[in-house]
Amino acid sequence: MTGAIKRSREERSAQRRAQRHAQEEADARESAEVAKEAAAEARESAESFALRLVNQFERLREERQEQLAAPEPVAAPKPVSRTDVPYGVELAAQWGWRFLVIVAAGFIIVRALGIISIVVIPLVIALLIAALVSPVVNGLARIGLKRSISALFVVIGVLVVIIAMLSFAGTQVANGFTDLAGQTVKALDEIRDWLINGPFNASETQIDTWLNTVQTTVEEWAAAYAANPFSRVSEVGGVALDVFAGLFIVLFSTYFFCAEGERIWGWLVRLAPRAARSRMDSSGRVAWVSLTQFTRATVIVAAVDAVGIMIIAAALQVPFVVAIGVLVFLSSFVPLVGATVAGAVAVLVALVSQGPLTALLMLGGVILVQQLEAHGLQPFLLGRWVRVHPLGVILSVATGIVLGGVAGALVAVPLVAALNAVANHLNAAPVPAPAADNRAGLRPDGPSTPPPSGPPPSSPPPPSPGADGA
Repeated sequence: MTGAIKRSREERSAQRRAQRHAQEEADARESAEVAKEAAAEARESAESFALRLVNQFERLREERQEQLAAPEPVAAPKPVSRTDVPYGVELAAQWGWRFLVIVAAGFIIVRALGIISIVVIPLVIALLIAALVSPVVNGLARIGLKRSISALFVVIGVLVVIIAMLSFAGTQVANGFTDLAGQTVKALDEIRDWLINGPFNASETQIDTWLNTVQTTVEEWAAAYAANPFSRVSEVGGVALDVFAGLFIVLFSTYFFCAEGERIWGWLVRLAPRAARSRMDSSGRVAWVSLTQFTRATVIVAAVDAVGIMIIAAALQVPFVVAIGVLVFLSSFVPLVGATVAGAVAVLVALVSQGPLTALLMLGGVILVQQLEAHGLQPFLLGRWVRVHPLGVILSVATGIVLGGVAGALVAVPLVAALNAVANHLNAAPVPAPAADNRAGLRPDGPSTPPPSGPPPSSPPPPSPGADGA
């Protein structure tokens, strides 16, 4: 029994010694591996350091050799020949011929439009009227009325309003023309007496000479008319025919702009290159919004001017109050010039009918109304909606008068406003990627997608005062 226990203890001791020996061997192998890894890392670090040191030494040697190398000989300057042109002259020449091409193209376009002005001016007037009445057409279409019928009703309504205004003003003028003629003779006698007894101290001989000159001029004109009456009749007939044709074009163009403007605009957009259709469509819509805002602001300003001058004329008991109001309203559509001419007519009527004092009061009233318009309404409406600087308005009106007379002055400011809006839109909008026709908003019945940037237009693009079925 004791021997068995002793053998068991020896076996357990032997097993524990074997386990300790195995553990010691494993620890030794692990220590050897760790030492081997440390040696490998040290060797790699030493090799990397040596490689960096060799590279740095090579760079220093190359830089030293470059410094010791002889400098390259500088080439002698090229002799300037007589055919060489300085850069500034060459640049000026490039800008110069491009500027000449632009001016020539603009001159040809203006002359071409002048040749067909009998068509262009009515189209522009129709476009302005369509921009003004397009919200009414859109409203009638939204309540379920067919768009063609809505456009017809609106055009007839505009025509009836204009005829009523002119008829009422003409009736008032016709009724008071006899009294005004007698007052004119009396006013001329008073002016004659004032010239003789007033600060000018003019003699009756000088006044008679002036009157005789005027009378001679009138007689010569009458004699020329009597000598060749057919030419005068033909001139009057030609003017009447032009006016009738222009009125016809205005009425029909306004109707089709209101009824099918979207289709017309879609056809115009499809004429452009495919890559430019999207930008042309959005630019046209922005220009239409600007044109619509301009017409609304102009109508408000013209109405305020007419009402203000009518109130002053009625307070001073000046005749032809309604006629003066209609004249002021219609002439206010020509900026600056129209209001001045209408005010001068009102002052002249006051001078003839009531005398110098009333004329001075009327002049003060006209100036007051125009100052309120210039410093109140126009900055608030035109400056806020159209965003055209007053200097731009003055220059555009002057240029329009030089190029096209009264019609040019009427068209100049809305054209400048539309161009300014389009330029700002194109500068702010990103360049779109080439896309298919559907991405350009083109369908067989016209544009359908909104412009790529900018606020959504409240009305269609020129000459599109609405969408079919809107």
